[in-house]
Amino acid sequence: MYAKKEFNNDPQGNLARAKDHFAAGETTQTADDMGKYSVEDVKQWLDKHIQTEMHKNDGKYAFYDAPTGEKLALTYEKIDFMRTLHGYGFFPEVVFNHAQDKDKKYLIDFWIKPKNGELSLYDVRIYKAPKKQDGKWALVKRQPKPWWWIPASEHPGESEQKRSWEVISAIEEHIVAERSQHAGLYQLKDDKTGEKVALEFVGVHQPVRKLKDGSGFFACSDFRKQGSKDEYYDIDFWLDESTGKVRVNSVRVHKVPELRDGELIQVPRYLHDPAKTEIVP
Repeated sequence: MYAKKEFNNDPQGNLARAKDHFAAGETTQTADDMGKYSVEDVKQWLDKHIQTEMHKNDGKYAFYDAPTGEKLALTYEKIDFMRTLHGYGFFPEVVFNHAQDKDKKYLIDFWIKPKNGELSLYDVRIYKAPKKQDGKWALVKRQPKPWWWIPASEHPGESEQKRSWEVISAIEEHIVAERSQHAGLYQLKDDKTGEKVALEFVGVHQPVRKLKDGSGFFACSDFRKQGSKDEYYDIDFWLDESTGKVRVNSVRVHKVPELRDGELIQVPRYLHDPAKTEIVP
């Protein structure tokens, strides 16, 4: 009865604190759950997932490449490499070939985490893509690279200061969660116009910055408007670590695409003051 009374005195505040408490313990829970799976378990799970997806698409793995807007039909070669980050998940790298040119290879990373007692796919990103060099296809790293390639160690451990990859991982977890509710699209409400825009995620910029007054972090990211090839939005994600776990607390439109003299350019809504920020290593 007392607990109910206390909750009713500040329901919004108590819900926020409960949410923060959950977020702070989520990484620890993921770390514990990861211990239940071996590398082979994850590989077998992913192999089955890929085979199932190929069965739906005439034996080809269908992949939408958001940075280029290209719909790829790929053939599956092998799971080549497995990276793990304690508390964050498994990151197997898979070799695919273009269905119409076997020399045109892709290295694609899968982000897999335990959830509700089973493995779950969070995201899929191209790590290296084919590019013609001297008449031959070569594998070239995409920029910005996926955040899970930033940590030097696969068991990073605790640090007093948050690192850039922790900030980016928090942003991308936020994006993944939002996309899962909107058929793979990020639904943005423009903080100036109130317009709702459906966006395709391209990538988070590096470096990440933090405010010198200690109030939080921010990072810019690229999104393309759904159905467009060249309408790009620069979206800023603002985060804090008041709970001990860095998390997104606000989203602002930094730059918007505008047609000027027949050319689409990104026009800033506001500018950052470099004197008030510093780079997060």
